[in-house]
Amino acid sequence: MDNGDSLQSVPDSLHRNQFIQCAACESALQSPGRESVSFLLLDQLTIPLVGCDNHLEEFCSLCGLATEDRAQLLNHRPAGGVNCPSCRHAPHKPQQPVIPVGNGGLAVLACSTHQSDIFSRFHTGLQVRQHLTSSLDAASSDP
Repeated sequence: MDNGDSLQSVPDSLHRNQFIQCAACESALQSPGRESVSFLLLDQLTIPLVGCDNHLEEFCSLCGLATEDRAQLLNHRPAGGVNCPSCRHAPHKPQQPVIPVGNGGLAVLACSTHQSDIFSRFHTGLQVRQHLTSSLDAASSDP
């Protein structure tokens, strides 16, 4: 990622995850390159992600529900780059996990420690959204 080379593709992960119905996500995951990488800024983390713009935004907003600070998504390399040395090298690993987001999916190009943290925040964000949605539905059905 730092030298302008293409990133490793994630077709093996994609075939294991048939949940992706978004053509833009599938395209980004099949041939990721520097131009398709976005960066999630969350607390002290800078995490490279690959996916379509819509699903990246949804992922960012859900992760943001699990933090006190604001989650931000950049479509360019952030000033200072990626702080974690393991995360800097993660995009060059042969396989990256693909996480389902809506009808699409995205690859989290990070070390296993930061992947775990981000996945946990994403799942917490899903639970918070579900709770908020169910609370609103219950309030709107009260007489």
